[in-house]
Order: sequence, then structure tokens, then C-alpha cells
Amino acid sequence: MLQSRLKYLDRNYRLTSAASGSPSVPSSSSTMQDLCPVRKPQLVASNDRFCRFLEEYCPVVTETYYPTIWCWEGRVQTLLRPFITSRPQVRYRNELIKTADGGQISLDWFDNNDSLYYPDASTRPTVLLLPGLTGTSKESYILHMIHQSETLGYRCVVFNNRGIAGEDLLTPRTYCAANTEDLEAVIHHVHSLHPSAPFMAAGVSMGGHRQMLEKLFDMDLVMKARTVREFDKQFTSVMFGYRTIDDYYEDASPCRKLKSVGIPVLCLNSVDDVFSPGHAIPVETAKQNANVALVLTSCGGHIGFLEGIWPRKCTYMDRVFKQFVQAMFEHGNKIFSM
Repeated sequence: MLQSRLKYLDRNYRLTSAASGSPSVPSSSSTMQDLCPVRKPQLVASNDRFCRFLEEYCPVVTETYYPTIWCWEGRVQTLLRPFITSRPQVRYRNELIKTADGGQISLDWFDNNDSLYYPDASTRPTVLLLPGLTGTSKESYILHMIHQSETLGYRCVVFNNRGIAGEDLLTPRTYCAANTEDLEAVIHHVHSLHPSAPFMAAGVSMGGHRQMLEKLFDMDLVMKARTVREFDKQFTSVMFGYRTIDDYYEDASPCRKLKSVGIPVLCLNSVDDVFSPGHAIPVETAKQNANVALVLTSCGGHIGFLEGIWPRKCTYMDRVFKQFVQAMFEHGNKIFSM
């Protein structure tokens, strides 16, 4: 049935050249609209110069996003992406760094020593990649981001949160959305290694080693949690000293962080994201900071953004990532002068 459906879609949709990286375009916009809510992303930014910069150097944010027609719904995109998308081969160099409290953090480097555009390693642009909750350097979306960076000649380093990616948890502490101490340590470490290299970061979504944790927590109770909220109530909020689960969520909310952002930041979010739905996106708060721009799509789910008839390779998120990092590294000095 799926094969016959795809053949039908192939007859009704023309695909642009694979080299262009463009999504499939419907021969009849009304037909596409009948099947799924297709429209151009909403670009939210209070700074007109930032908007003009994105329109010129990151034009993908102004293009209509055509989600894969047979799995356009948010929950389906979220569930299928890990199984559908390909996994580019990446050879890492691992580095373990110590933290002030005796813990350790695992960094996976893609040095890109064969870079033709930046043969000098000391000035090769570096992208710090931050996987989502429980994510590691092996996630397909991280591998695709590295592949995109490789084609541009950039170096990448993946920040694996404590206790995951197969590394031992040396202290009874993992990570949470509100605590950035480990991230700050990684940023300082990477910058100290390559002080002359342009540097930026890209994060996706949010990041047990039971024997160590049982010293402080009732892990039997923690493992009985049936929802994210129950887990955060029994574990995350307790680990980081929050009085209640609501105190933790309030502190972790991006609404509290956006006002203090001091460098250009581009955020991509689908309004049908099952974890970060449209009504929870801090649009008005983002408008109060000239350094922040939001790209809101009507479809895409959570880290989905599948496109094309058979979405094995590049996603809309991958294309936004590639264009934005290239824009910042190669034209970033123009961002507030346009």
C-alpha cells in the first residue's frame, strides 16, 4: 500500500534537483493544502537588520516548508525521524575533561583535518553541537549536522552530557535544563584550545548509572515515573535543589533566558511540536530582544522536519542549520550593519 501511495505522489509532485537541496514542490498548491497545512514559516524578530540578514544569507527561513506528505502530522514526524533518516558515517576523536566537582564530560570531536576551505586548524571555524535529552553524538540529527558542517569545511565538537554516551558517572549528578555549569566549562575548554577560531553553538531540544545515584535517590521510585513531569519531580528537581517541580520548570523556562541573550540566536520550532507546542513558545518575549529570531513552521513535530517523498537524507532543520552557520561564520560581521 505504501509503495502504491508513493507512486501516486510521484505522479502528482515534481521534485527539484537533489543538488539544490530544495524540498518537493506540489504541482497544485490546493491539493497540498487539502492534505496538510503547508505555508511559509513565520519569521519573528524585532530587529529589521537581523531579518534582512536572514533573508539574504539564510533564505531557507523564508521558503515554504513542504513536509513529507504521508507523515506530515507532528506526532508521526517525531516518532519516524529516528528510524527513517540515514546515519552518515562520522569518525570521532573522544576527549574526557574533568569538572570542578570531580565529574567528567565526554566530548566527541570531528576535526575535519581534510578541510579544503580552512586547512589551518588554528582558524578553522568550530561548531559546538548540543544533543537533546538523553541524546549523544550518535544521534542521526547530530550526524547530519556534522555532515553539513564537513561540506563547509568546519570543525565540530559534540557535548555529551554527564553519564551518557557510555561514560561512567563519577559523581551523583547528571544534568538539567536550568543548569549550564557543564556547558560553560565546555565552552571555555573548546575556546582555550582554538582561541583564534570562529566559534558558535547549535543545540537540539534539551541532554542513569544507577549505582552512583542510589546513594542519594530512591531510584525504585524514580524508575516508576510514567511521565516526564513525574520523573522531574522525583529526580531532576531534587538533584538540583529545587523546592518544587514548578520552581524547576519556571527556572528552566526560556522565557527567563531570552531577555538576557547578548549574541545573535536563531530558534527553529514547529507549532505542532508535541513537547514545545505553539501556545508555549515565548513569541512576545523574543520580540523584546534584538538578538533573537524565531522561525515557526506549521508542521515538523519535535526534531522532525521531514521533507520529500522519501525523507532519508536532508531535513528542513538540516538546511536551516547549514545556511545559518555559514551565514554567521562568513557574513556575521554584517548582521547589524544591513
